[in-house]
Amino acid sequence: MPTQPKLTRFNQNVLSKYQIYNSIFMTLPFDNVTKTGALLPLFHETCQKGFANQEDPTTIVNEFFKKYQGRRSKESQINLLFRFIQYIERQVVLFDAIEDAAFPIVNNMDGIGTLRSLKESVTAENKLDTLRKYLEEFKVRIVLTAHPTQFYPGSVLGIITDLTEAIRENDLLRINDLLAQLGKTPFFKHKKPTPFDEAVSLIWYLENVFYKSFGTIYDYIQQNIFDGKQIDNDIINIGFWPGGDRDGNPFVTPEITLNVAKRLHDTVIKNYYRDVRRLKRKLTFVGVEERINVLEKELYKIITNKSSNLTAESFASELEVIKNVITKEHQSLYVSEINSLLNKIHLFGFHFANLDIRQDSRKHNQFFNDMVNALIENGSTIFPKNYHDLSEKEQIKILSKVEGEIDLGIIKDDETLKALKTMKVIKTIQGTNGEKAANRYIISNNQTTLNVMQLFAMLKLVAFHDKLTVDIGPLFETITDLENAPAVMEELYTNPEYAAHLKSRGNKQTIMLGFSDGTKDGGYLMANWAIYKAKENLTKVSRAHGIKVIFFDGRGGPPARGGGKTHNFYASLGPTIEDKEVQLTIQGQTISSNFGTLESSQYNLEQLISSGIYNSISNKDLSMTPENREVMTDLSERSYKAYSDFKAHPKFISYLEHMSTLKYYAKTNIGSRPSKRGKSKGLVFEDLRAIPFVGSWSQLKQNVPGFFGVGTALKHYEETGNFEQVKNLFKTSDFFKTLIENSMMSLSKSFFDLTRYMAEDPEYGEFWKIIYNEYETSKRLILKLTGYKELMQEEPTGKASIAMRESIVLPLLTIQQYALKKIQELEKSGAKPDDEQMKVYASMVTRSLFGNINASRNSA
Repeated sequence: MPTQPKLTRFNQNVLSKYQIYNSIFMTLPFDNVTKTGALLPLFHETCQKGFANQEDPTTIVNEFFKKYQGRRSKESQINLLFRFIQYIERQVVLFDAIEDAAFPIVNNMDGIGTLRSLKESVTAENKLDTLRKYLEEFKVRIVLTAHPTQFYPGSVLGIITDLTEAIRENDLLRINDLLAQLGKTPFFKHKKPTPFDEAVSLIWYLENVFYKSFGTIYDYIQQNIFDGKQIDNDIINIGFWPGGDRDGNPFVTPEITLNVAKRLHDTVIKNYYRDVRRLKRKLTFVGVEERINVLEKELYKIITNKSSNLTAESFASELEVIKNVITKEHQSLYVSEINSLLNKIHLFGFHFANLDIRQDSRKHNQFFNDMVNALIENGSTIFPKNYHDLSEKEQIKILSKVEGEIDLGIIKDDETLKALKTMKVIKTIQGTNGEKAANRYIISNNQTTLNVMQLFAMLKLVAFHDKLTVDIGPLFETITDLENAPAVMEELYTNPEYAAHLKSRGNKQTIMLGFSDGTKDGGYLMANWAIYKAKENLTKVSRAHGIKVIFFDGRGGPPARGGGKTHNFYASLGPTIEDKEVQLTIQGQTISSNFGTLESSQYNLEQLISSGIYNSISNKDLSMTPENREVMTDLSERSYKAYSDFKAHPKFISYLEHMSTLKYYAKTNIGSRPSKRGKSKGLVFEDLRAIPFVGSWSQLKQNVPGFFGVGTALKHYEETGNFEQVKNLFKTSDFFKTLIENSMMSLSKSFFDLTRYMAEDPEYGEFWKIIYNEYETSKRLILKLTGYKELMQEEPTGKASIAMRESIVLPLLTIQQYALKKIQELEKSGAKPDDEQMKVYASMVTRSLFGNINASRNSA
């Protein structure tokens, strides 16, 4: 039987099933407000018709009550709206579970971009040796971050997993029970999670998903590409930020970092223990049984915190001995299972994931000056007394050669003490879990060479006196910092002491580039082009000094934060950008949507590996022509000007503050860190975190950071009769094509009918019109550029999934806007935040944030 088109498979296995299970869900008898399940479809229909007639959310809500629930009291109406919110949150979970269950049916697990497809194409081209050579040094690292873009508590994640399984098996009775459980399980967090809580919830994915999917991929590569031979390279590994990322999060303490490292260690040991117990049932042979028994006992000792001398190395070598005995004496029975466990030890060691530490350069500067002052006051000669009066060049010279130790007892400031203790903690973790467990320190908002050298000196003075076994990774974020990055790295590479440190680290330098803050600072096109050019220039300067640069991309879920179809982005980079390693952050709903199940995790990891490799071995020339570069530069500069003018508009900040959900993000309790960096009372653009910034535009269904400026830039080419130049760029540059396709996703998820009423607002009407006009221009010209009849025409399945999710949350967004409008009216009448009505509507806005955040999972 021929395979049906992807969209047909999606319609049959996702949409149809959702309609069936949603109708069961709507009739479940757990509801203490009568008829909610029956009324929600009527409210949904009222919203659709209302927006089609250009009605505003307040009119829609009022009309619904007038038509269907005329006798309800005001209080009863509000209760029903809250009940609708709860229902919709659970509909999103149901849709997630159905989509997860259908993943391997909808997506071709052996199709383009998978390892099987890659192997077949290189074999056909006689390039298997080239592929092997490449895989001996190529790596993909996905770095899990605790950035709060999803809020499911652990109990709900568990239900999603069980529901996915039941749906896959069409087990109606179990589905019924799970839907009822879902209806009764609270979603709302009354307390913010601690950084340790965040770490624990992400370690769930390591234990239940990545341990298996990484192992499966590595086993496949070893068996099918290397013919069963040992590979020295680990190829895929996991980075981890919860418990190590201090940037803007005062709640991450040295103790938490230690506890998270311990939890990672304990979890991987538990997984090994389970595997060894399974092996023990099979390896019942003479000369083997006793050895596997000993391993089981040693692992159990570690789990129960008893003393054991077992290390990752001794564990692996003992398994090698067992493997050899079985190969020689027992017909190689179960050798593939032993190999599989050996591969996992190779991938995960005793650390499971590489825990990164991250802090802002401005904070480091504060801690460093504190430390220097304390040393000088206590008569230390490590720094000269006039250190602060020296020029930056002279300071760098001193920092390069710094020697000595610091007694932390002389540090009085609590924040500085925590920061320096964290450096000691890195050394402790390396001692217990191995060097890979914690060996990288990211400096966010890195602007200068001095930023790097201050950290270099602190690490040496506080913990690493003999040899610095930590890589320092500067993170360049703003457009200016991206432009200055090559000069900063040139200074570092030519600094003899820093160069010696790099040599001891294998002449590799990690540089992180921040899409989120880049977009917030410079708009969509400029941020992406600035990062592309920075990568080219950093590759050039690194290669000139014999350094292998590793680019670590700070990418979010939506295109506005560097997300979108990530593997397409990596497949579009040319030979002028170093690509031996692909490293990127994965966060929030992107973790659950792209890597939340064994199938999606394996599929998306394989896509990343293939996209990073195929260019290099296919000899496909992805270099940008001089003409294309000129057009790309011009487009990004025009787009930057449009975005900068928009950002400088006198209403920009107050619009976000008064017309969006920005200030409610802090109340959602979905993340441990504050929603802004600084302590200023008012809203300061620089202090705004990228997540609430992008998220607020998303809640308004305006998605500004994903398209603003694109339309204006394209319009110039249309008006000057040079549109063919842009068309040529789209046809011949995979990089530009990927940018435009991702921007289409942002436009697809915009819905201006929701906020059309703002056009009449005396204060913000003109500002709203600026956004709407740019949206209309961007949409019209992107369709003209691509030749498509509609947005995302080439991705009908992604488009259908987005359309369904947007439809599910339409009543939720209507309720949110209704509540925001009520708050504005109450504010105008002089009501204070503690007014009872104000509290109710504020709670309604906060609660409605959740479902919409989670429904956006395929923004990645």
